[in-house]
Amino acid sequence: MNQTAIFWPILAHVLLIYIVYGVMGRRRYFAVKSGEAKVGQYKVRSTEPSSSVTVANNLINQFELPVLFYVLCLALHLTNGVNYLTLALMWIFVASRYFHAWVHLTSNNLLLRSRSFFVGAVILLVAWIWFALHLLGAV
Repeated sequence: MNQTAIFWPILAHVLLIYIVYGVMGRRRYFAVKSGEAKVGQYKVRSTEPSSSVTVANNLINQFELPVLFYVLCLALHLTNGVNYLTLALMWIFVASRYFHAWVHLTSNNLLLRSRSFFVGAVILLVAWIWFALHLLGAV
């Protein structure tokens, strides 16, 4: 299998980050334009209106658990550990991040958000276990 295929899920997650940045910029712009917020409110998150603070929080989420995803993708590439299973796991993880962001930025349904986070976290854990087994030569 082409080891560079592991970079496609990374690029897909990078795209998600830029989408969330776009949503945040748009919401902040319209909050100021509508009078809901003043520009100075964005200096401290605690004074940011709820319409955009949710997006800012989601952006933070994209740099928490996904750090483990990025490290794992690079480690798989460096050790020739990319195969159909690891690639599928990485794509499922990215799909869970897209779903999590969509829920967070729309309904913000905590049950759906937490379930999508859990799915992504478990998928990533399975992938890390597979990586450990790969390093041990067991798979």
